[in-house]
Amino acid sequence: MLSGFKDFILRGNIVTMAVGLAVGSAFTAVVTGFSTAFITPLIGMATRSTGDFSTASFSAEGVTFPYGKFIGAAIAFVITAAVLYFLVVVPMMKVQTRFDRRDKNKPVDIKAALRDCPRCYSQIPGIASRCSFCTSEIEPDPRALEMAGLPAPR
Repeated sequence: MLSGFKDFILRGNIVTMAVGLAVGSAFTAVVTGFSTAFITPLIGMATRSTGDFSTASFSAEGVTFPYGKFIGAAIAFVITAAVLYFLVVVPMMKVQTRFDRRDKNKPVDIKAALRDCPRCYSQIPGIASRCSFCTSEIEPDPRALEMAGLPAPR
């Protein structure tokens, strides 16, 4: 039982996820500190208020609502989301498009595009004109023929 747990913990994806969570929490702490130390005072200077939202609150019928903590958390969230988007997501999308372009130049496997036979529902190549299972004649898929560089049947 413990050997299974050890195998689960020592898998590569679990360790990678744990490292990602640790780095993510450290990054969140840095962003929260940055927004508390710099962004919030700048907003305070712009609005001519104190700039410290952490103690801001209002009361209604004896209940206190500390909305300042929410504003600080919202600012930290927006900064975190923007940094992750512009420093992680956008570069990864560019890398993926580069790899996608490389894949388009590779030769196409004409048997990889599969479809179902309309008579027996078995999987057959898209360029097939006869089902290999029930031997019924079928119109080849024009897109598969185009990808394979084959002429349309007569």
